[in-house]
Amino acid sequence: MKRHVALALAALFCGTTLFACISAREHRENLGSTAEREITAGNVKRFIKKGISGAEVAEALGSPNITTRDDNGRETWVYDKIATEVSYDQSNMGWFLFLAAGSQRSGASSQTQRTLTVVIKFDANDKVDTFSYHQSKF
Repeated sequence: MKRHVALALAALFCGTTLFACISAREHRENLGSTAEREITAGNVKRFIKKGISGAEVAEALGSPNITTRDDNGRETWVYDKIATEVSYDQSNMGWFLFLAAGSQRSGASSQTQRTLTVVIKFDANDKVDTFSYHQSKF
């Protein structure tokens, strides 16, 4: 009986020393978002139309980063968003056999940066007159 218990404990101990980490994707999914609202080129194309009010723009895109007025009193809103995504994936493998132990570690990382600049110009009645956007990813 003692031998069975010792073998079971040894098997349990050896089994727990072999492990795998979760992937970078799973880590990323566990993170909370700090963005107040996701602004994308698709949302700009979908929601921003000539003639809508500033309130409708703010509802669709949130608050602008920059607001200015020209000499004629016409307002311009600028949304300038930069997002950096860093992913790191690491693997650990360890083993234990009586008094000898070993481990192996490997990993890789990648970084992507995206930018989106949206410029919305309003007319004298505070309705959208023109809008443009530029996006990049590198």
